[in-house]
Amino acid sequence: MTGVDGLGPLVPGDRVALVAPAGPTPPEQLGRAEALLRSWGLEPVVFPGARASHPRAPYLAAEDAQRARDLEDAWCDATVAGVFALRGGYGSVRVLDRLDVQRMRAARPKPFYGSSDLTAVHEWLREQLGVASWFTPMVGTTSVLDDAEATASLRAAVLEGLAGRRWSARAASVLVPGTATGTLIGGNASLLAMTLGARRRPPLDHRGTIVLLEDVTEETYRIDGYLASLLRAGWFDGVVGIALGSWQACSPLPEIEALCRELLAPLGVPLVWELGFGHGPAAHSLPLGRRGTLVAEPGRPPELVMAPEPAGAAA
Repeated sequence: MTGVDGLGPLVPGDRVALVAPAGPTPPEQLGRAEALLRSWGLEPVVFPGARASHPRAPYLAAEDAQRARDLEDAWCDATVAGVFALRGGYGSVRVLDRLDVQRMRAARPKPFYGSSDLTAVHEWLREQLGVASWFTPMVGTTSVLDDAEATASLRAAVLEGLAGRRWSARAASVLVPGTATGTLIGGNASLLAMTLGARRRPPLDHRGTIVLLEDVTEETYRIDGYLASLLRAGWFDGVVGIALGSWQACSPLPEIEALCRELLAPLGVPLVWELGFGHGPAAHSLPLGRRGTLVAEPGRPPELVMAPEPAGAAA
């Protein structure tokens, strides 16, 4: 079973939960996800909401209470070594206030895998529980099931350790040069903006962090609005670096790159374009809540390198 740091790795024979905090997963893709995890030597356990339907909203996997209960129960089940969110879409923000913080804090930390709409859960785990997690393509979607490179990166996140890991991409380029070391945070830009106004959220303190940002199916003006909202709220205050991922099915990439230069370059921190994570093909699986080094030096490919944690560091 995984160690206490919230990132694993898992080992063959571990039981893992498949949950649906957001949108529904087609039965055929759910079956393929189970088969994939079994091929890695893991024992998948499908929680009830993953096979349920919301009575009103077809974009939700089950009613809010069921989706929240599944996520909480999977986290608190001592026989479960890791939790996989099947797909994104929308809905994670609706379960956060239903989670029992004290019960989940009392449970042993374990890896949580997902991205996109699950950015809301990643933020919640880091801010409320102090737990690191994995920003990965979704195991119940074709982003993993039909993409061998994304599958390989997810498998490495699940079954291998972080020591010596580094990530880059063929399309990566430097927008603002420099090198920065800090704790990785962030995810999907629209979800980061959506969760700004939450009650009972701890005060923002992003000093010494490196931000990961990506999105999917968004127009340039909407990404502009998300970034402007985050900037006005002080969300970027104190960050030491920014790595941009894919902008799959968004407006033309030159428009988005120009927007990111305009709004983010003035922060004066290293800024990298298209580091290969997010919704695009061959997407990397990256840790959140752990220290890494963003290298954005002229004349060499940009990359993200995992920094060693101090001995005995808390999750």
